[in-house]
Amino acid sequence: MLRVLYLVHDLSDPAVRRRVLMLRAGGAEVTLAGFRRGENRLAAVEGVAPVELGATRDARFAQRLAAVARAGATLRPRLAGMARPDVILARNLEMLALAGRAQAIFGGAVPVAYECLDIHRLLTGKGVASRGLRAAERHFARKAGLLVTSSPAFVEHYFRPLSGVKAPVHLVENRVLALDGPTDDLPPRAKKPAGEPWRIGWFGAIRCRKSLDLLAAFTRRMEGRFEVILRGRPARSEFDDFDGLVAREPFIRFEGPYRNPEDLAAIYRDVDLAWAIDFFEEGLNSAWLLPNRLYEGCRHGALPIVLGGTETARLAGQRGIGIALRDARLETLVTRFSAFDDDSYRALHAALAGLGPKPWIHDRADCAAFVQRLAALRAPAAEPAPAPSLLASKVDCHDH
Repeated sequence: MLRVLYLVHDLSDPAVRRRVLMLRAGGAEVTLAGFRRGENRLAAVEGVAPVELGATRDARFAQRLAAVARAGATLRPRLAGMARPDVILARNLEMLALAGRAQAIFGGAVPVAYECLDIHRLLTGKGVASRGLRAAERHFARKAGLLVTSSPAFVEHYFRPLSGVKAPVHLVENRVLALDGPTDDLPPRAKKPAGEPWRIGWFGAIRCRKSLDLLAAFTRRMEGRFEVILRGRPARSEFDDFDGLVAREPFIRFEGPYRNPEDLAAIYRDVDLAWAIDFFEEGLNSAWLLPNRLYEGCRHGALPIVLGGTETARLAGQRGIGIALRDARLETLVTRFSAFDDDSYRALHAALAGLGPKPWIHDRADCAAFVQRLAALRAPAAEPAPAPSLLASKVDCHDH
């Protein structure tokens, strides 16, 4: 069984829980170590007791760097007694820095995989700080045997032209974890009762003030024909008063956190459309990512609303699904949905249902394939010396 040490920046991130579940379903034994993020509760993973390395806070970059430095200085006693891992999987740049320290503690030969699912704007700039961060990333990634990322656009727009990270790429999209495969196809949607509003679900990491302002203005303009349901984890550092903002909106409500993947079917069943637009790193990360809510909504029958010119819109367009907005102006949104009715919705939903659930999920075989890819980073066991011609052969292991 492959032993994986998973170093994470935020133990309460539901995406961390999903990755741990994925690794375990694929046959790996997982040790989880990382930082607690403020007051967020840990995302419980059955059978895994995390090793806490300290506490960090949202949007406090300097504080996070100091916490990483402190963790590096005390990492040896924290890892004492732990079995030597076969692979270290490091999520985000600060954990990649700690991976090098952990590698040295375990003898220097443990392979490292770098998992990067968001590109912070500081990594893309031209200033001194940005160049310094990219230099640090190149330095810490120089011994990484694999780069794990979730969108081809991250590779196209950042890793190849800017980062200097040379590791082979393995793409793991943010699909819904369905270990036993799809249990059902999408049923046809029943006709909506007259007068009932169309519901837009915005689930997951709620961190985009521009989206909230746009949806608030839109639902007010539409006078109750549309309402917005929020669920997940608000990044309260991005809002002056998140609870107050929501409370003042007559057609928006926040219904708290949920468990992923256990609660997805229930919460998406209650909405008609999924907000798959993000302006958090506008023109950069938000244009390149393929968000969880795209896969979640499509798997459970909620039509994605996407923004033209983004990787999300490109994928939706390739598959002939969803509703694309040409820009993010209020008038564009109002115009697109002014004539929206049951017939137009059911036609769009039929196109989505025709794809079936498989494009949106990771099943147990996908989990096993990911674990096998990590296992391939291990040095092969010593064997009797082969002929020189065989010694010279190599395999290029790039995955796209």
